[in-house]
Amino acid sequence: MKQLIISSINHNLNNAIALLDAIDSNTYKNTSVGPYYSSIGSHIRHTLDFFDCIISGLDSNNIDLTARKRDEILSTDKKSAINYIYQLQETLLSYVDVNTDYLINVTDNMGQGKVTVNYTLESILSHANSHATHHYAIIGYILDHLKVEIKINGFGYNPTSPVNKREGI
Repeated sequence: MKQLIISSINHNLNNAIALLDAIDSNTYKNTSVGPYYSSIGSHIRHTLDFFDCIISGLDSNNIDLTARKRDEILSTDKKSAINYIYQLQETLLSYVDVNTDYLINVTDNMGQGKVTVNYTLESILSHANSHATHHYAIIGYILDHLKVEIKINGFGYNPTSPVNKREGI
């Protein structure tokens, strides 16, 4: 199961690379689309932060999703983001043969303070992948408003969406 999850994440991350290869730097950094005025780069950075929190917390068995690095270079420099994704994919592949028969403490803020719950590695990675897909959908919204048309099959759609609605951007 872990291999399938990591393969799915890496496929999703490859879609991000395809997107970054297809857009120019100005589109990547553009913050003109309301209502939140966030850039594609900020959404890519945010999804990478989520994975970084997982990787950073595994050794101590304490993943803190509120301890994001928010590296602005990833928000503004496509090449840095692509390189980070490649490194992330390699790290994820290294987890395929690791014993994960234990619970991991995961801390997040649900809006009323921090709370720590137990996950498996597989469940937090699945959560991170869904989280990335959610932000890809927002990126699709931004691209639509910027009138930038790119075709990446399935980008921004959850695989459980009906096939006739899962075209991507």
